[in-house]
Amino acid sequence: MLTYLLISTFEKEGVQTSMTQNNKPFDVITIGRVGVDIYPQQVGVGLEDVTSFGKFLGGSATNVAVAAAKYGLKSAVITRTGNDPFGKFIHNELVRLGVNDEFVSGVEGLPTPVVFCEIFPPDDFPLYFYREPKAPDLVINTSELDLEAIKSAKIYWSTVTGLSQEPSRSAHFAAWDARSRKQHTILDLDYRPMFWTSPELATEQVEQALAHATIAIGNKEECEVAVGETEPMRAADALLERGLEIAVVKQGPKGVLAKTREETVEVPPYFVDVVNGLGAGDSFGGAFCYGVLQGWDLKKILQFANVAGAIVASRLECSTAMPSFEEVDDILKGMK
Repeated sequence: MLTYLLISTFEKEGVQTSMTQNNKPFDVITIGRVGVDIYPQQVGVGLEDVTSFGKFLGGSATNVAVAAAKYGLKSAVITRTGNDPFGKFIHNELVRLGVNDEFVSGVEGLPTPVVFCEIFPPDDFPLYFYREPKAPDLVINTSELDLEAIKSAKIYWSTVTGLSQEPSRSAHFAAWDARSRKQHTILDLDYRPMFWTSPELATEQVEQALAHATIAIGNKEECEVAVGETEPMRAADALLERGLEIAVVKQGPKGVLAKTREETVEVPPYFVDVVNGLGAGDSFGGAFCYGVLQGWDLKKILQFANVAGAIVASRLECSTAMPSFEEVDDILKGMK
């Protein structure tokens, strides 16, 4: 039987009351999954034959916050960990990587999730989630939310995973209610079937969530769960019909499509030698946030985000692989 250490420094109970550091709104607040990625150091080998692993900060919403911070944005993540050494590692890594951890608290009795993967480039990366009996990031309570910080953030980023269980589901909707569909309320359609009891429940919850978002981002399969469409143009149109301002559909080797009511933009992919594709979407997300806050046009945002995602796909890890502005910009300059 494992004994989990109680780390008093991050047992934060009760309502979060500090809106932001220095009373300035956050550029980006994300909410959702966190964990420790245990990734093999050997490529093309099954877990049963792996001999060494690397330990990295992970979780989709967390990775997006890290990517945003890499571009100098003031970012924070709302999530929860276990009161164990891995939970302490998460706090330390968040701070080291420039992400505010004041909205990250411990859950008594639940272990911090760990995730293993296998790496079979270019497109096979099986994931093994250890999130039982329940992941702490699904125990986000409405009473613990700093609703003023969420409301005032320039970008508020949520993922579909947070809707899979209570009390996280109710907390997500409470946050959206406080935000009142403010501009740049982004929903990542990050659908992972192992977190849901059925695709139908996911569709039901995503449909309700879309009524609170202004931007949605997902791949073709995720769009099918969200709006019943896989063809990119139809999927984007269906998202816009839900009242969104921007619909972004990732098309894999065909690049990415984005639509508003006024324009349609398609950007081809930037090809790299893929090492691990698991963090590419989160890198895309953080770069997308950066481009939005710079006031760039949609094509420039997508070009920047595409390259940022590709860079991470060429590296082993996720959070610590996020590129700097200079790395992305140098590649874009070379493409002109």
